[in-house]
Amino acid sequence: MTRATFSTLIPLILLAGCGSSDGGIGGQGNNNNPPPAGFAITTANGAQVSQVAYQAAIGSGDIAGLAGSTGLTASAGGGLAKPGLQPQLGGTLAGIMQKVPLGPTVSDCPSGGTVTITMEVADITVLAAGALSVGDTILAEYDVCNEGLGEVIHGDINSEVDAFDGNIFAFAYNMTMTMNMTGFQITTDGDVFTANGDGTATLNTLIPQYVEASVSGNLMTTDTNSGTETLSNYSSAQTLDARVSPAPYTMTASGTVDSSNLAGAVTYSTPTLFQGFDADYPTAGVLLVASDSGSATLTAEMNGVDVTIRIYASNDGTGDPADTITTTWAEMAAM
Repeated sequence: MTRATFSTLIPLILLAGCGSSDGGIGGQGNNNNPPPAGFAITTANGAQVSQVAYQAAIGSGDIAGLAGSTGLTASAGGGLAKPGLQPQLGGTLAGIMQKVPLGPTVSDCPSGGTVTITMEVADITVLAAGALSVGDTILAEYDVCNEGLGEVIHGDINSEVDAFDGNIFAFAYNMTMTMNMTGFQITTDGDVFTANGDGTATLNTLIPQYVEASVSGNLMTTDTNSGTETLSNYSSAQTLDARVSPAPYTMTASGTVDSSNLAGAVTYSTPTLFQGFDADYPTAGVLLVASDSGSATLTAEMNGVDVTIRIYASNDGTGDPADTITTTWAEMAAM
């Protein structure tokens, strides 16, 4: 549950439909997804519930990052490189555009492994001009691909373009894609993240060095070293502004998570968006976690170190808290 996990997706320049070019992020609530029945949030489990829900929030952001692994970006991995600082077109896509038909083209990854890209395009002349057409598909098949950024990628992403505006040669575009992941796996030094499911992501890089990234979907199952989570009716939206240093980021999310680490499912939402800088933990933001009996709020403190968890008898985080727990991001990550 590190901030670095969330930030790996930002350089992949993705944005869900709830974002906007001025940095405003919608979809902060989850009003159409009532708390599941059969599980209570109490003072005994409130800290763990909050940890699992926050992990789900940033984990869904990582799912958005997976959609960037289609050959459109210079890097299929994550890392903490700031967006907009690599204005070149992804080498994989540039290579297959020189060949007819468009794949399957096998390319070596920088530090080992391969990626195979196959494209079906409606109009090759549109693609040659740096644009994509509605209905274009990109199949990226990663075979133990090491991008040299601390991540090894394996598995398939099948994406279809729903909307496109801009120019991929200029690294400036706004695109919506529907994606399906099959056994898609990212291995880092301390964890293995596997995703199966679907989602819709929209990427926006029209403003140089400013990136919005988000995703929404109906169902996604993820496995990590810490457990298995099923996300439903989920969404996540982030921004990162590399025009200034340190680079500020924001994050909002909502959905339902059914985790192997909990006795039941809970909903989560961000009534106050999370904010922070670079790869650091948030310095502001509130996560609301709800069950049909009880709720919890996780509040990021301004020092970027501490977290306050409040447990409520209500299922919407209102009323006087039954308990208040003060901890740190590092302590939560160690749960």
